Amino acid sequence: MAIDSSRFCINRKIAPNLDIETFFRLVQRLGLNKVELRNDMPSGKVTDDLSHEQVRTLAKRYGMEIITINAVYPFNHMDDDLLNRAEGLMKEAQAIGAHALVLCPLNDGQPISVDKTIAALQKLAPLFKRYGIEGLVEPLGFPQSSLRSAVQTQALLRDAQVPFKVLIDTFHHHLYEKAEQEFPSGIIDVSAIGLVHLSGVEDTRPKAQLTDEERIMLSEKDVLGSVAQVHRLEKMGYRGIYAFEPFSSTLANWSEADIEREIQRSIQLLQA
Repeated sequence: MAIDSSRFCINRKIAPNLDIETFFRLVQRLGLNKVELRNDMPSGKVTDDLSHEQVRTLAKRYGMEIITINAVYPFNHMDDDLLNRAEGLMKEAQAIGAHALVLCPLNDGQPISVDKTIAALQKLAPLFKRYGIEGLVEPLGFPQSSLRSAVQTQALLRDAQVPFKVLIDTFHHHLYEKAEQEFPSGIIDVSAIGLVHLSGVEDTRPKAQLTDEERIMLSEKDVLGSVAQVHRLEKMGYRGIYAFEPFSSTLANWSEADIEREIQRSIQLLQA
């Protein structure tokens, strides 16, 4: 199964020690042109010490398309602070030319009602429209997450009547116990999937014990079945972007050569 290389994206989480220009240059060397930037990098800023104009200039120089800024958290625990932070990230996304902003739900064990989640989505939607930024809602599969299901997320987006799309993550799909029951039912609308995050886990502990620390790149030992998940999405008609998003702290020890090797290996596994 061939997936065009233009559909692969690299999340900056894979290169925590690289500055933005070095990261862009590495992605370009791989023959890729899509990246995700983040607001949880060591600098604590989306653009590190660069201005928005400098990031736009670098993106143009290296031919990079900034797909998202990741992320607004917790989008469904709405208050003035959350609204201000979200709007700040939308302004930043607009300023650097990013297409979308990721929205993640509360993940501390506190339940959030459907009504409150819908209200939060409806509160945020006009801001996204104002700044011309797409909203991507990412359900988190952790047991303590307030929104775990991609199917439920799509239903909430329909009920809220907002133009956001769902972001599916192969790690979080694996963690959510009912995900495999829901997907074959055909309820998932692939046209309403805005992005797919990919990572791999080789740790064989029960899924409820897995954390972001176990997330590396794809391999033959991957317990998430990320390659199979991608193949199924392709058969279902998904033709959007796949972004590699490993999380483990071990990534901080990777050299540029390590990063390139792991990305190339993961792409090869998907293309086999």
